[in-house]
Parts: sequence; structure tokens; C-alpha cells
Amino acid sequence: MKTRIRARAIELGFDACRITNAAPPATAARFTDWLASQQHGEMAYLERNAHKRTDLLQVLPEAKSVITLAASYEIANRKSQIANRPNTGLVARYARFADYHDVLAERLKQLTDYVNSIGVGTRSLWYVDTGPFLERDLAQRAGLGFVGKHTNLISRQLGNWIFLAEIITSLELEPDAPEKNRCGSCTRCMAACPTGAITAPFQLDARRCISYLTIELKGSIPVEFRPAIGNRIFGCDDCLAVCPWNRFAREGKLMRDHARSDLAAPDLVELLALDEAAFKQRFAGTPMLRTKRRGLLRNVCVALGNVGDSDAVPALNRAAADSDALIAEHARWALDQIQSRSSPGQL
Repeated sequence: MKTRIRARAIELGFDACRITNAAPPATAARFTDWLASQQHGEMAYLERNAHKRTDLLQVLPEAKSVITLAASYEIANRKSQIANRPNTGLVARYARFADYHDVLAERLKQLTDYVNSIGVGTRSLWYVDTGPFLERDLAQRAGLGFVGKHTNLISRQLGNWIFLAEIITSLELEPDAPEKNRCGSCTRCMAACPTGAITAPFQLDARRCISYLTIELKGSIPVEFRPAIGNRIFGCDDCLAVCPWNRFAREGKLMRDHARSDLAAPDLVELLALDEAAFKQRFAGTPMLRTKRRGLLRNVCVALGNVGDSDAVPALNRAAADSDALIAEHARWALDQIQSRSSPGQL
């Protein structure tokens, strides 16, 4: 059965498929301690479903196995996508596609139907990232990869650029052998983090992470972190990009037809002009819709404060008068930053 399921997963476009049992993750206690220390910031959903993340039978009482899946979002000739222009933003690699939740969901539904068809009375549930799982820990136990010092999963066959998905099922399948950590003495990811969010090997303070600050955080970005954000407007890849295991990364079969080249190097001044309707139209069907207009324009203002020139000032002046106080406050900060870099007659 396991061989048939893996073959079907690959046929559907997934790049890897491994299986583990439904026992509690070995890192459950560490996760609970992490929550208790409030390092998850405002991600309250992690607390709400913590009991499920540490006990898979709370998700599916009859669960016997978890099928873990990986889909690569590496694409060929990626460097050629990034323009070297003033007032240009940077979007995390995974978000330069149609929303992976939607892309993977279609294939996951098919694979889940196939799993249910194998055994009489089989019940299975599928999840793409949003499920109440410690998915990276389950993936390591299944042998899909290992959790690196940056706390993300690394595949020896695919590198760091992978989406994860799971099917929890009542079907009893033979578990695959777990993967062991292969970071060795390497600490490149820790050194690369612009805000020092990786506080120790395998320990992440999300409150300092640029991905958290630009996506999960809904309010004002702390002033002390704004300069380190640079021109990033949605997420951050720095700790992933420096990992030496990326030399094995290969283009994914499932995601390659869903790339959005227009998101590789967006013009920040143009983005700042988006009203609500234009924002929804521009980012419909992409992960970037998640920040809403106010969150994205907040990020754009910070980026312009770091890399913007005098050409950005008119747009920032308009943003400083925006009816949304969050956008206006960050626009005023950006204007101050540009002013401080400019001589008195340039503006």
C-alpha cells in the first residue's frame, strides 16, 4: 500500500512522499515551552490548537499514520528575475507563485481519495500548512528531511525550498525511517538572520523574525527592527538561502507552472498607490493577499524608508495622509529616513 500511495503522490506532482505513525511528536514539550515563553508573538492560533499539535488523536481519533509530502518551489533561472532598480521591493520566494494552499489542495484531495479507496472504512484528513500539526517534526520523523538550526525543514534531495503537506489517516502503514540532523557545525543560517531571530541552534524568537513582522504582525512594526527589514515587503529568505544543502535543490513539478514573475521585484512606489480594489485585483490568488492592503502598504513604507530615494517622496507624502493610521505612521517614518539621507535641497 505504501508503495502505491507514494507512486500516486509522485504522479500527482509532489516531489517527495514519506510516512510516519500517529504518535505524539517528540518535540511536543519543547513546543509547549516555546508558547509559554511567548516567542510566538501574536500568533494566537498556535495556542488555541496546541492540544492538537501535541496529540494527533485530537485531530483524528482513529489515526494510525501520517503521510507527509513535499513540493519544491525552486524554479530555474531565479536570479534573472530580480531587477536591480531603485525603489524596488523584495518578496519571499514562496510567495512569487499562485497561493500554494490552492495549488497543493487540488492534488491533495485526489491523493486523499486514493488513500481512502485502498482500505474499507478508511478515514483521512488532508492539510496544507494550516493543519494543527508540528509538521516539520513529523516530516523529520517520516524521513522527508531534517529540521535545521533555523527551525525549517531541509531536504537532502530538495534543499530548503519546499512546501509541506500532510494526510492523517486511519489506514495503518509501515513507517519510513526517520532522518537525522545533518547541520553539523554549520551556523550560516544563524549568522545570516538580519534581526538575530535565531537565538540559538533550533530556537527561533518569532517576534524578531522578518517573516513574522511583515506577515503575521498586524500592528506597527517595532522601530528597532525597521532598518534590518531592508527592502523586504513580504517575508524573508535569508536563513534559507545560505544553507549549503540548497546545492541539491531542483525545480518542482507542481509549482513551476504557477510562478508569478510580476512579484519578483515589484515597484514600491507603484504599490503605494494601490487602493483597496486595486490591491485585491493585483494580489488575488497569491499569498500576499493575506497581509491585506494596510499590512502590505505598511511594509512598503518601511522598505522605502530603507532604500527609497527622492522619487518616492510624493507617494509617501500621500501615504502619510492615508485614512489608515497604520499606513500613515509608517509613511512618516519613511519620510524621516529619506530626509536623513538627503541634503537639504534634494527634497
